[in-house]
Amino acid sequence: MDGIRICVALAPLAIYLLLLAALNLSRRPILVNGARDIAALGFGISGMLLVGPIELLHPQSAVNQLGLYIWVLSLGLYSLALALAILFSRPRLTVYNISVEQLRPLLATAIEELDPQYRWAGTCLSLPNLNVQLHLESNALMRNVSLIANGDRQSPAGWQQLERALGAQLAPARAPLNVWGPGLSLAALSMAAVVAWYAPLNHHVVIAALRDMLPF
Repeated sequence: MDGIRICVALAPLAIYLLLLAALNLSRRPILVNGARDIAALGFGISGMLLVGPIELLHPQSAVNQLGLYIWVLSLGLYSLALALAILFSRPRLTVYNISVEQLRPLLATAIEELDPQYRWAGTCLSLPNLNVQLHLESNALMRNVSLIANGDRQSPAGWQQLERALGAQLAPARAPLNVWGPGLSLAALSMAAVVAWYAPLNHHVVIAALRDMLPF
C-alpha cells in the first residue's frame, strides 16, 4: 500500500505544478481569481493531506467497519471544507507573468472606465461606485501581482466587473518568459514519473480495492 500512498500524494501535486508551469511558461499575463487559485491549491495538496494527517485521524473502529468507504467520506469532507474556505475567503485577483510597474497602467485604464471616482493611496485602491477596496501585493520572485480586498465589506458584483475589465486590458499584453516555468515543469514531470513507476506495480491492489467497494 505504500506505493499507492505515494501515487495518491504525488499525482494531484504533479498536476498542480504542471498547471503552474503552464501559467509561467505563457508569454502573456494571465488573470486568475481567488476562488480558482484556492481550489487549484486545495486540489494540489489533497493527496498529501489524505494520506497524511487525514489518515492519522481515522478511528480504527471506523476503518474496521467501513473499510475503503472511509476514504470516500474523507474525500467528501475535505471537498466540503475546501468549498467553505473558498466561500469565506476575501476576494482576490492574481495576475501571473507581470510586475507591479507593468500592471498599474493597465489597471488604471480598466478602472477609469468602471469608476471615474477611484482613489489611490500608495498601493491601496478604492472604487466607491463599485464598493471595492483593495491593495496591490507584488511577488517579485515569482513575478506575479495580487489584488487583495481590504476589509470584509466588498461587492462580489464589483469584483466581477473589475475582473472582466482588467482581463480585457491584459488580453493584448505580452510578457517575457518566466524563469520559474522550466523548474516547475521539471518538478512536475519528475513526480509524474514516480507515479508512472509505482502505479503499474500496485495495480492489483487498486483492482482488489475496487472489487471490494463495488456491489457487482
